[in-house]
Amino acid sequence: MAGRRFEFVLLGVLALLWGSSYMWISLALQTIPPMTLIALRVGLASLVLLGILSVRGLKLPTDSRMWRLLFVQSIVNSTGPWLLLAWGQQSVDSAVASVLNSTSPLFVFFFSLFLMSGSERPALQQFLGALAGMAGIVLIVGTGALESLGGAFIPQIAVLAGAALYGIAAIWGRMFSHLPPLATAAGTLICSTATLLPLSLVIDRPWTLQMSGESLAAACILSVFCTALAFLIYFRLINTIGPMGTSSQAYLRSGIGVVLGIVFLNEVLNLETFAGICLAIFGVVLINWRRPLQPTPNKAVQENSS
Repeated sequence: MAGRRFEFVLLGVLALLWGSSYMWISLALQTIPPMTLIALRVGLASLVLLGILSVRGLKLPTDSRMWRLLFVQSIVNSTGPWLLLAWGQQSVDSAVASVLNSTSPLFVFFFSLFLMSGSERPALQQFLGALAGMAGIVLIVGTGALESLGGAFIPQIAVLAGAALYGIAAIWGRMFSHLPPLATAAGTLICSTATLLPLSLVIDRPWTLQMSGESLAAACILSVFCTALAFLIYFRLINTIGPMGTSSQAYLRSGIGVVLGIVFLNEVLNLETFAGICLAIFGVVLINWRRPLQPTPNKAVQENSS
C-alpha cells in the first residue's frame, strides 16, 4: 500500500510539473521562438540527465536497435506532440487546445485494447474513468469552449494528433522497462535534441535573437524541472502504474493550472470549475483503482527510480 501511495504522489508531482509548464512556456516565448525554445528545452534537459548518469556511474544503451527505439519514443513523446501543439495553438483557443490535449488517456485505452494482452489491457472501469476525467476537463475550461470545436479544423486535428502521439508514447515506453528510467529519459531527450537543434539553427538562427533574462530563466526551469525531472518520473510510472495510469495525469494538469491561478494570480474558483476538478480527480482515481503495480523486471530500474 505504501508503494502505491508513493507512485500516486509521483503522479501528482508529474501533473504539477507538466501543468506548470504552460506558465513557463508563456514567459519564455516572449523573446524565444517556439522551435528554439523546444530545442533549448530538450537540449538542456538531456545535459542535466547525462550529468546525473555520470555521477551515478550509469551508462546509456550501446546497441543500435535500442537507439532506434528511443528515437521513435522521442518522436511520439516530445518532438512530434510539442511541434503539433505549438503549430495548432496559433489558431486554436487555449481552452479548446486544453480539452483536445487531455484526450490522451482515451487514446491509451483504445490503443491498449489492440496492442496489449493479459493484465496490462485496460478494463471498463478505466474507460469510465477516462470519460469522467474528460468531463471534468470540459467543466474546468468551461463548457463554452466546446462551441469552438470544428472552427479551425486542421489546427484542432493537429492538437488532437499530438494527444494521440502521447497515447502511443505511453504504450511504447513499456519497451524500455528493462532499462533504468534515468537512461530511458536521457536517451529519449538526446534523440529529441538531435532532431530539433538542427531545425532551430536553420529556421530561427538563434545567434541573432535577443533573448531576455526572464525568458532564459523560464526556459531553464522548463528544461530542468518540467522536462528532465518530469521525464524521469514519467518513465518510472510507465513501469509501475502502467501506460493508462500514467496518462491519467493529463486530467490533473488543468486543475493544477486553476490552483496556481488562485494562489499566484488571485483568481476566483467558481462552482463549475470546482466540480470539474472533483470530477477529474474522480476519473484519475477510477483509472488507477485497485490496479496492481507493474513489476520492474530489472533490479537496476528499482534502484535508480527510488
